[in-house]
Amino acid sequence: MSTRQPANIPAALSAARRQFDRWRSRQPNQRARLPEALWQNAVALARKHGLNKTARALGLKYESLKKHLAATATGPSKPSQGRWEFLELLPSPVTSPSIDCTIELEEGDGTMMRMHVKGACMADLASFARGFRGGRG
Repeated sequence: MSTRQPANIPAALSAARRQFDRWRSRQPNQRARLPEALWQNAVALARKHGLNKTARALGLKYESLKKHLAATATGPSKPSQGRWEFLELLPSPVTSPSIDCTIELEEGDGTMMRMHVKGACMADLASFARGFRGGRG
């Protein structure tokens, strides 16, 4: 693999290259795996600047970066997949007092949903919250 730096690379790629070089210089084993934080940084840069340019600037194999990029795009943490426009909650048979409330759910990426609920039980609300979070929590 060529260690030659591409000309006129963006400042973000230059800074990341220095970070990768520092990590590599501290590794006694030249075949050590990159930490996940560095891969996440590389993937974010590849989304912004392109795979080839990022791989060359950071001294990564194109195919390895492409695999990491694909893994993050298909992972469960992708919030833009399967957004709901409308979801109707039908109350189950009332065995406990029903709820009349307004609920706001917000993800870490800023995705927010507000709804007014009448007649649902706590189990329905908890199930909905799990669905909104993509099954997490």
